[in-house]
Amino acid sequence: MKETRFLMGMPVVVEIVDANATQESINKIFDYFKYVDEKFSPFKETSEVSKINNGLIKEKDYSQDMQEILKLAKQTKEEAGGYFDITDNNGKINPSGIVKGWAIFNASKLVQEIGFKNYYVEAGGDIQVSGKNSNGEPWKIGIKNPFNNSEIVKIVLLDKNQGIATSGTYVRGQHIYNPKNRTEEMTQIVSISVIGPNVYEADRFATAAFAMQKEGINFIEKLSGFEGYMINKNGMATMTSNFEAYTK
Repeated sequence: MKETRFLMGMPVVVEIVDANATQESINKIFDYFKYVDEKFSPFKETSEVSKINNGLIKEKDYSQDMQEILKLAKQTKEEAGGYFDITDNNGKINPSGIVKGWAIFNASKLVQEIGFKNYYVEAGGDIQVSGKNSNGEPWKIGIKNPFNNSEIVKIVLLDKNQGIATSGTYVRGQHIYNPKNRTEEMTQIVSISVIGPNVYEADRFATAAFAMQKEGINFIEKLSGFEGYMINKNGMATMTSNFEAYTK
């Protein structure tokens, strides 16, 4: 079963290959994404994020999920040497850069808890897979040409509990910034795709690596268990040393 719905401001895709997949199971996964959107969207006045930013909720009253996201964001900032920050100049938070991968990963764990082994969960191009696709083969993930959205420049094969995430400006424009120099334009590179042990890890480090610009691929190279593929403003690609192992 495969279904796409528009949630969290982006298309969300859930595909479960196992023969016993049901519509009820699919609905549970989408209900979780809806919950995340209602809690963490900075664009919804009723979300917990908006209430925090408007001073309506005190820190001692933050929900458990909110506390977890803030803790993970702080951890990522430290691990990325300051190139990740969910707080703007006015002290307001926008945790979108960490929530998406976290939500996809949690949704995939929910799929597992229901009892499925072969599945694909995607939100806005960031993906978590498990097992095989409907043809009994590894999942094939296409990395798009940022200068031509209809062209695939690399195909990655994933068949373990792995995730892949891409950060860039070619779809949503300049929405990523360098926390160390917030007025700097992100123009050296246009996209960086990261394969990680899960989509949460891949997503948070892809965001940080993009903020580092051309140095981002070196950051990914040094991370154990991660591979990356970066495209610069001139269309030149740079990949980490073992990235091609996923393209065979």
